[in-house]
Parts: sequence; C-alpha cells; structure tokens
Amino acid sequence: MRVLLTTWGSRGDVEPLAGLAAALRGLGAEVRVCAPPDEEFVGLLARVGVPLVPLGPTVHSVVAGPRPPTAQDAFRLAPELVAARFETLTAAAEGCDVLLATGLMPAGARDVAEHLGIPYVLACFHIFGLPSRHFRPGARPGTPSPQDETDPRVLWEQDAQRVNGLYGEALNRHRAALGLPPVENVRDHVLTDRPWLAADPLLCPSQGMTELDPVQTGAWILPDDRPLPADLEAFLDAGEPPVYVGFGSMAAHAPQGIARVATEAARAHGRRIVLARGWAGLTPVDDRDDCLVVGEVNQQALFRRVAAVVHHGGAGTTTAAARAGAPQVVVPRIADQPYWARRVAELGIGAAHLDPAPTVDSLSAALATALAPETRARAEAVAGTVRADGATVAAKLLFEVAAGRDGRPGVG
Repeated sequence: MRVLLTTWGSRGDVEPLAGLAAALRGLGAEVRVCAPPDEEFVGLLARVGVPLVPLGPTVHSVVAGPRPPTAQDAFRLAPELVAARFETLTAAAEGCDVLLATGLMPAGARDVAEHLGIPYVLACFHIFGLPSRHFRPGARPGTPSPQDETDPRVLWEQDAQRVNGLYGEALNRHRAALGLPPVENVRDHVLTDRPWLAADPLLCPSQGMTELDPVQTGAWILPDDRPLPADLEAFLDAGEPPVYVGFGSMAAHAPQGIARVATEAARAHGRRIVLARGWAGLTPVDDRDDCLVVGEVNQQALFRRVAAVVHHGGAGTTTAAARAGAPQVVVPRIADQPYWARRVAELGIGAAHLDPAPTVDSLSAALATALAPETRARAEAVAGTVRADGATVAAKLLFEVAAGRDGRPGVG
C-alpha cells in the first residue's frame, strides 16, 4: 500500500505524521510525506527513513519574524498554500492508495484526492477547530464571553464564512481547472463529517464535545531512543531534578521576558533550570551554573528526569509531559493552547497559567502547585493511562480505508 501524508504547520503538526509514517512502514506500507521544507522537519522525517517532499514556504519564515503574523499575512498565505497543495500533492499522490491531511486548514488536499479517485482522511490533534456548542471559534475554550452572547452556532457559521474568505476563491479556481464543481463551505468540505482525532482520550475527550463524530485514534507518538547530549546528562546528574522551560515553535508569540521570569520563578523554589532555546531563541539571563540551555533534544527521555515542565501548551508537549509523569505549568498563548492548559489543571497534573503575561510571582505560584507532592503523584498515575498506540491504530485504519473496508461518511 502507498500512503500520502501531508501537513503544513509547526513541529507539532509534523512530528505526529512522522510517528504515523513509522507505524505505516512497520506494517509494510510505502509512505510519502509532503510538509513545509524547514530544515528540522527534513531531519525529523529522515529519522524514520521518509524523505520530505517540500510543500509551500518554510514555517519559520512565516512565524519567526519580530511580530506575530497579521490578518494580511493570512490572506497572502492561504491562496499560496492552496496552489502549493494542488501542484505538489497531485504529483506526490500518483500511485497512492489513500491521502491523509492535517495541519493548517489543508484546503486542496481533499480535492486532489477527489481528482485522482483515492480516499481522503482529515486528521486533527485537538477538538478546538471542530464546530461545537461548548466553545466559540477563535476563543479560549471554556471561557465565557459576556460581551458576546451570540449563539455559538451562529458564530461557527461566521467562522465558516471566514474560512471561505481565506480559501474559497483560490480553492474553487483550482477545482474548476480540474473540471470539479465548486465548494460552498470550504471548512466543512475539508473537515468531513468524521475527521480523525489524533489525541489521547483522557487528555482530550471528544464525546459530546463537537457537532461532528470524530474517530479518536489516540496521539501519534514518534518513539525516540536518542541519547541525551553529554552536557545535559552531566547537568541532570549534578543535582536535584531541574525545571524544564520551553516554548517550542512559539517565536514572536512567546511571552515577553519568559526566560527571566521562569528562571527567577524556578530559583524561588530552589530549582535549577533546563532552558530550551526553541524558535523564540531563549537565552540564559546570567552566567550562573544552575541553568543549562539546550536545543532540540529527546523530550521523552528528558521529561522523565525533571521536576516540572513549563511550556506553551502545544498538543505534543502536553502529551509528552503527561506520558512522562512530569507535572506541568502551561502558559498558553494562541489557538488550542488554553484548552490543553485547562485539561492539565482539571486532571490535577499541573497548573494552568491562563494570563499570557506571567510575572515572577504568578509563575512561582503556579510552580508551587506543580511541584507539590500530590501533583507529582497524580501526574505519575495519569502517565500510566496515556495510550502509546495511537499511530498504530491509525495506520491499521488507513489500510482499511485504502482497501475500501471503511464505510464511514466523509472519507473518500
């Protein structure tokens, strides 16, 4: 079987596809992956023996500027990505038996599959972008909005119109060139009636949370057996478990001064710090020997050896910390991150710092919750329940889809 996987987004959108690709290859499938051509994504896929087929611009070039992307940037990027998908996926999908898309609104992927006559699956890593009565599009899940009491169903209809405004003209122009009829609702066309939800059922329960009927496979985790760097091993061995601080692919979105704030908050609890450089380029605040800066490392190994993980609330980092039994402090900034922060707090495995601008005192208070013995005990208990087989579940389902044994609406 030949499978085409595609995404455009940050590492949190690419690494799960690498995990799924590894599971598919383990079952004997041939896998192609179309993704943004960032150097670290090329290396990530090389770890599982899958070459990256470049799709669109690098993500780093879009998000790592001095300011967050604007609405004008979105209106420039959307048609560019639609065009890239029609061009790149049409060539890459030749001879494939199924196409799975994820990441930033993959308009164009289903259309290529339709043109080639192969099944299509849409996957997501959280429920935040799925129509729901429980939260409003673009809002922080679970946060009331007293200024706007509009029925959420009306707001989700407005969200569909927003997506049409971004992608509709470009999508239908490319569809027409292939002889395909126009699409009226781009968002629902992309999502299908039954998207796949690649998230752990405990961390991200979906029952009754969306108007759709997602197929929940569990998170797609890429096993990582890489050794930790020698200097990091030595640092970990030299004292009590440190606090990890990292904001992943957050660049301009990282909290102002977070390296200083987090360092001082950890020191207030007598803890050393492992500071992940990430796309924000975090650097030490002084030359004391209680802080070590690291690049991209094996989080699965590192998180088992830290006292707590302070992070932005990406789906991948939240899941990795939960699997490792590491208490968390989540400082969310955008998109689905507030949702993961709230789930961490609800499960008792850490603290949600919902104010996006932490101070030393506020972050120190959140760390007090995370470092409490009862939080560690709860985190370790939850770790044993987080599923590790999501990628294998999804890989087996893709075999069924390709073989035509899956009759679920919205696929194909």
